[in-house]
Amino acid sequence: MTNAMPESMTAIEIVRPGDADVLVPASRPVPVPGEGEVLVRVAAAGVNRPDVFQRQGNYPPPKGASDIPGLEIAGDIAALGPGVAGWKTGDKVCALVAGGGYAEYCAVPAAQCLPVPGRLTMAEAASLPESFFTVWANIVVRAHIEPGEWLLVHGGSSGIGTAAIQIGKILGARVVVTAGSAEKCKACEVLGADRAINYRAEDFVAAVKELTGGKGVNVILDMVGGDYIPRNIEVMAPDARLVFIAFLKGAKAEVNFLPVMLKRLVITGSTLRARPVAEKAAIAAALKEKIWPQIEAGKIKPVVYAAFPLAKANEAHRLMESSAHIGKIVLTV
Repeated sequence: MTNAMPESMTAIEIVRPGDADVLVPASRPVPVPGEGEVLVRVAAAGVNRPDVFQRQGNYPPPKGASDIPGLEIAGDIAALGPGVAGWKTGDKVCALVAGGGYAEYCAVPAAQCLPVPGRLTMAEAASLPESFFTVWANIVVRAHIEPGEWLLVHGGSSGIGTAAIQIGKILGARVVVTAGSAEKCKACEVLGADRAINYRAEDFVAAVKELTGGKGVNVILDMVGGDYIPRNIEVMAPDARLVFIAFLKGAKAEVNFLPVMLKRLVITGSTLRARPVAEKAAIAAALKEKIWPQIEAGKIKPVVYAAFPLAKANEAHRLMESSAHIGKIVLTV
């Protein structure tokens, strides 16, 4: 650590489980990067639904992770830990982190860092890692999506959804999404969705069957769960794959599993935060090779709905919980 590095920083603490007002700025020691880590001077941090769950006391950080919320950051490298190669101080990076993002500095495994694409602001770069890592890990690594297949994304206007639409299209899929208003559906179609279904106005099961000529979809990315679970199975084509990444409507449902056998369906799911660094590093490498050039070329664009100063993290969380946003919410430092 250089002499110029401050000893303390401002970070957002969760003083106790509760509503958005339990997010409070506090002074914390600047982290020291460990073996294989870099210290990032944070310029912006993404706000994600898991941060809300953590604030409510429902999503504790993994063992060894910071208790400070925040799962993605962008900034410049302030210091290198032992054993780091391929990066230097001053490099502009965005990174997936297991916690600690809502702060002026954050230590992160170097292998989870990606260069900030040249045409992006720091706020835009901070909106990438959590959504893009999640989408890649699930529709590519788990569901093995193929060109020409139908991809159904629930929550199409969310940060995950806006990433999934664009990645799906780049990979040659035909993309259909559900969203909760005409405005959100329009935004999804502008991003490239072949069809956006307003779930408040029409039944997605009927709409998907009509769209696919009764055949159904090949891959579903679902963050809703609950009563969507049996309906997902109903709209799956033979050999289709259903991937769960969250359960906003609950993790339990009554399901007839006979179609799973008859249609040879695969039902899977994953979380990202607690996975080993090596697994996250593999996703980062794949994104750098396959997706980062598309961002550099302007073919994939981050969708940032709103930015708040770090000290107003509580306002950012209130917006997240309102579900009024289209795309990502970020904090700027």
